[in-house]
Amino acid sequence: MSATRDGKMWRCQFYYKDWQGVSHKKNKRGFKTKAEAEQWERDFLQQQQKDLNINFENFVQIYYEDMEHRLRENTMRTKKFIIDLKIIPYFKKKSISEIRASDIRAWQNALMKKGYSQTYLKTVNNQLSAIFNYAVRYYDLKDNPCRKAGSIGKSNAGEKEFWTKQEFKQFLVTVEDKPETKMAFLLLYWTGMRIGDADGKISLNQQKPSKHAGLR
Repeated sequence: MSATRDGKMWRCQFYYKDWQGVSHKKNKRGFKTKAEAEQWERDFLQQQQKDLNINFENFVQIYYEDMEHRLRENTMRTKKFIIDLKIIPYFKKKSISEIRASDIRAWQNALMKKGYSQTYLKTVNNQLSAIFNYAVRYYDLKDNPCRKAGSIGKSNAGEKEFWTKQEFKQFLVTVEDKPETKMAFLLLYWTGMRIGDADGKISLNQQKPSKHAGLR
């Protein structure tokens, strides 16, 4: 490890090789402790190795970096929101190659106890399965444990379920530190727009939404 003092803070400085074998120097500042700097370096180097001994949280970062080039911004935002909130906290420190169908079922059971709608359960489960499909296809993971575990929820739950105002307020608390995400959900909730309707009509890169053609 190469963590050193940087005034009152800590920084890490090290060399690594990219996917083409080219050596690069990495310098990252702003850590409060030496341990934080060393952990950041470990995580970064693990992501560069891209093997199946990588922990789940770091593998997801690789998945994000790839998918950001292939998915629409709004789709990627929704994907990250679900994965960061409902999946990473449960699996983050486990090696992706060590996650079994039994682990998936335990996670599914924990989700089902939360009282989420059938369509939401299906959506969250599909996001986890997509990560493992990616690992199978591009990193030679033997199989997708989600397939062995079986699915949960329903694609079409029949009768539609809606948040009450109180339920929506409780949800907003979870995205208080993400102003753009909060703004997007406020827009969708109060206008009744679908995600596809809002995409391209409301700019989420500003502090306040701006009106474009199509909105009155």
